[in-house]
Amino acid sequence: MDGIIRIEGNVNFSITLDPGVWIFDDRRIDLDTYFAEEKKLEVDELETYTKEVSKHWDREIREGAVHPPTLKTEKKFEKEKLLTGTFGIKFAPFLYNAEPKPESTSIVFVGEGNELEVDIPTAQEVILAFSIKGKPLRDTGPVHVYLNDGSNRNTPLTHVHRIIVK
Repeated sequence: MDGIIRIEGNVNFSITLDPGVWIFDDRRIDLDTYFAEEKKLEVDELETYTKEVSKHWDREIREGAVHPPTLKTEKKFEKEKLLTGTFGIKFAPFLYNAEPKPESTSIVFVGEGNELEVDIPTAQEVILAFSIKGKPLRDTGPVHVYLNDGSNRNTPLTHVHRIIVK
């Protein structure tokens, strides 16, 4: 059962997580770029759309239409990215499925010799890293815990094998 994580404690459903299958999950986050990008709190979708369409129109006028890459080349690049990328996934959907009881106030991520306790809103934004440079975290895993603000980017909680809802 090495590599399996349990969410337990003050929840309606204790669930088991297998980080080995998250590489196929569309919710995965590319950690190589995630913390480097600036987070925008509010984005005006209409303004963003208008700017993108304007850039595209200008480029087509100057350079002519550019045909998109074929599906075959897109799959090749996606496969290469999966084999070399560093990925994580947000903790929120897993916490939602475990259904913390109304009196729950915090989440404890249990690592080997260390623990990280955060309140539930902060825990929902936590990112569970499961792959570094295309390799699963066999030696220091099964997951690493990163705070969404990147404050522990260089020193994440490692060896996380249990998550306890208090």
